[in-house]
Amino acid sequence: MEEIYLDNAATTRLSDEVYTEMMDKYKNVYGNASTLYGLGREAKSVMETSREIIANSINAAPDEIIFTSGGSESDNTAIMQTALARKENGNHIITTAIEHEAVLQPMEALEKQGFNVTYLPVDENGNISLADFKAALTDDTILVSIMMGNNEVGSVMPIHEIGEILKDHQAWFHTDAVQAYGLLDIDVKRDHIDLLSTSAHKINGPKMIGFLYKSAGVNFPSFVKGGQQEDKRRAGTENVPAIAGFARAVETIDSAEKRHRQQKYYEFKQYIIEQLTEKGVQFKVNGEVEPDNLNHVLNIWLEGVSTYVMQTNLDLAGIAVSGGSACTAGSIEPSHVLVAMFGEDSPRIGESIRISFGRYTTKDDLTKLVDTIASIISRLEKRGVKS
Repeated sequence: MEEIYLDNAATTRLSDEVYTEMMDKYKNVYGNASTLYGLGREAKSVMETSREIIANSINAAPDEIIFTSGGSESDNTAIMQTALARKENGNHIITTAIEHEAVLQPMEALEKQGFNVTYLPVDENGNISLADFKAALTDDTILVSIMMGNNEVGSVMPIHEIGEILKDHQAWFHTDAVQAYGLLDIDVKRDHIDLLSTSAHKINGPKMIGFLYKSAGVNFPSFVKGGQQEDKRRAGTENVPAIAGFARAVETIDSAEKRHRQQKYYEFKQYIIEQLTEKGVQFKVNGEVEPDNLNHVLNIWLEGVSTYVMQTNLDLAGIAVSGGSACTAGSIEPSHVLVAMFGEDSPRIGESIRISFGRYTTKDDLTKLVDTIASIISRLEKRGVKS
């Protein structure tokens, strides 16, 4: 049975270009980049070339890029180290109710240490209010951590406007750009971003490699203790083949390609909505379908059909979708994003699925998805059970 993969917000297939690049480096550039002999210098050169490519993608300087194990480490480092380094300046932090758990869990840990965290609410489209943000900001605020785009419903936060508000404030501005990187044009200087997190596996790169952008004016000690790698900012022998693969993935997505993908995915969304409507499926979109959102994500409420039942039946048909974020896919806990948008008593919480597109998604995949959803619902209705 052919597998149709529609969970690209969770992870993406490694591209052929990245695979070729990494296999070459695994075989031929295996030296430790921290050593002084020839193989080490070669590894160092590959790593620094990759760093420059990645830095250019967000208008940063190469020495502002720290390689990490991925988005979770980057988020944890930015949040925990900022709080601990700046606690003499204040103890207030602002974030949102729909952040990834890699942001929310460090926030909870900091609350236990006495920090005061404001969780900005969102509306039914997954958007925050700038008025709420301005009202929450105080002289005691030392960190603002607001994601660039949401991984479950695709809403995009007003990052530029927040950066403008904060440019003359003491608070450092961190954004989790794990979902947005590779789809939106990012300029850390234009948007006054101090810290930014990404992960390669969301853009057809390898897993367990990401970066933390840390602007030149931001200083805190290494989160991972040990060696002196990454200019003493992150201990651990650098994974040069993965770093090279990450850079190769970045090279395949220039500004024109980002716009192309956003447009293609927007059309994919519209196609699914049109086809489900034509087939008489009772559904509603969770969030907005707008060209400026993260268009690789479509979250839909299939009225009367539990997430578990739909996801299981789609899996049996060879179609992979998610019930929410990948980190909670194996849990029966409700999506905190949908709870924040609609309230914990909304039937949407237990009756929604997330469909997410990627580089290798085709329109035929979407046709098969819609036909299968309609067939599953018809079968459930005939049996008199829809949940």
